[in-house]
Amino acid sequence: MKKIALIIIALSAFFFTACTDQKDSACEEESFTFAFLADIHLQPERNATEGFRAAIAEVNVLKPDFVITGGDLIMDALGVSYGRADSLYNLYEEEVKGFDMPVYNTLGNHEVFGIYERSGINPDHPEYRYGMYESRIGETYYSFDYEGWHFMVLNSVQETEDRRYIGMIGEEQMDWIRTDLLELDSKTPIVVSTHIPFITVYTQILYGEYAPEYHGLVVENTREVLDLFNGYNLKLVLQGHLHYLEDIEVYGTHFITAGAVSASWWNGAYYGVEEGFLMVHVKGDDFCWEYVDYAWEVE
Repeated sequence: MKKIALIIIALSAFFFTACTDQKDSACEEESFTFAFLADIHLQPERNATEGFRAAIAEVNVLKPDFVITGGDLIMDALGVSYGRADSLYNLYEEEVKGFDMPVYNTLGNHEVFGIYERSGINPDHPEYRYGMYESRIGETYYSFDYEGWHFMVLNSVQETEDRRYIGMIGEEQMDWIRTDLLELDSKTPIVVSTHIPFITVYTQILYGEYAPEYHGLVVENTREVLDLFNGYNLKLVLQGHLHYLEDIEVYGTHFITAGAVSASWWNGAYYGVEEGFLMVHVKGDDFCWEYVDYAWEVE
């Protein structure tokens, strides 16, 4: 039997600042580091801009080689007017320039423009759904390589017929994953970034197994997606969306839900998890991580 380990970090007064796999050597003389910042929810209200600047400043002090964002970059584009969504995207585009290193963005549900009917946006709008993200930020899924590791940034948000969203990897993207993997050696370490989690204990811990609106909290076709990685070296899946901090290890793959830069949407800690982000330290084909509380406080 392969080991299945579960480490639940949230609902604790302490913050995790050590290697998840107990291999301290992975954090010594690392090959490279990167930061993962999820659920920023940038907006001009609630001192969110000042909070994001504080997070950026802390990242710049730590000097990772690059940054991956985990989605929900802005407060919301789902159900607001064009003017509001446009202003939030403009704000993010300006503030993200503060990083001293490259930034690779992940689409979150709050970047999907106008699909809620209350937005007043028609589906024929040129920036409807993913259009605003693609025109301002870039592709909704893509991959890149760094120091022998392969990174896959996925779009885990799909629109439903009734103009809501669910967690889902679409068929076109599934085909892309298959093609992308064919280019890899089976031993190449892989990192996946997804906004909506593949695997989580969030609903069981906080609500019980059958939580309301459960389908919006996880990727519905997780099994089919993970099956694509059979025979490959999937080391790490970075997840956002839940503003919750957890590390679940299944058959050697870590599924880390990363907490939130905004914590409780810039209203303080969320179930004991302060505003923060992940720092991931890589050495060879191993890694460890720490959760960085960048010491921003609600005013």
